[in-house]
Amino acid sequence: MRPFLISFLPLSIALGLALVLVVMLRRKVRSEFPMFFNYVAFTCVAMLLTFIFCFIRSPQYRYIFWALSVLSSGLIFGVLYEVFVNLMKPYSAVIDLGKMMFRWAAAFLLLAAFLTAFATKGSQPDKFTAAMDLMDRSLLLMQCGLLLLLLAFEKRLGLSWRSHGMCIALGLGSSAALDLTVSYLRSDFLAWRSDLDILNGFFFLSISVFWAAFLRRPEPQKSNALEAPGRLIIQRWNEELAATPFANATRDLAFAPADSFIPGVEKAVDRILARKMVQ
Repeated sequence: MRPFLISFLPLSIALGLALVLVVMLRRKVRSEFPMFFNYVAFTCVAMLLTFIFCFIRSPQYRYIFWALSVLSSGLIFGVLYEVFVNLMKPYSAVIDLGKMMFRWAAAFLLLAAFLTAFATKGSQPDKFTAAMDLMDRSLLLMQCGLLLLLLAFEKRLGLSWRSHGMCIALGLGSSAALDLTVSYLRSDFLAWRSDLDILNGFFFLSISVFWAAFLRRPEPQKSNALEAPGRLIIQRWNEELAATPFANATRDLAFAPADSFIPGVEKAVDRILARKMVQ
């Protein structure tokens, strides 16, 4: 029974993800989350390939798995940025700041992966595996971090758990949390590896059904936190960041001169703290 579940679980996940694609096309959600649509489609194809290779043993599977892992990591990073931008639409200056932070995070992950591969002893496949493990776990932590951020600021940002962006973030964050837990348990409880893999697979299948069910619902009306009577910390940051180089959307923030960027951020922080003390 267990080998049967392990073999046919990827096919079940692929069918669940195909249902998500159909719902996104019918509800015209693809234009709102194009990167997430590409991620779901890619994962669906990857699950089908995994199902096929469960019955066809081939030495080329290792290279196909590596290629799929690299592409999946890039798509996950894009989905995180897409969800962040969708949920932060009222805060254009915060989005500009997040754009720069995502660029630096991507550069840091690539550098960390390269250094990990360089420092790992062994053959080239061992080096590449170590680098991919580092990137995968870092991206899983980022997914959990995004979920924790939304949990902490959900009321202040005026977000609804019925919104499509929150639905996607909840699915990604919860599946990442379980994936991290399973990855650590597999190393300590070798006899439970198969059961943990089945548990992880069924949970991701349930996430696919969850996405399909919630994306079918119409998007609730978004409440603008900027119109709230109380002055929120996110609103103050957005207003003060708007007076810095972050507000210039046509300008490449990554190449902003340090002499104008650093003092601008310092002044923004001083003004925010001063307003908070007055209130």
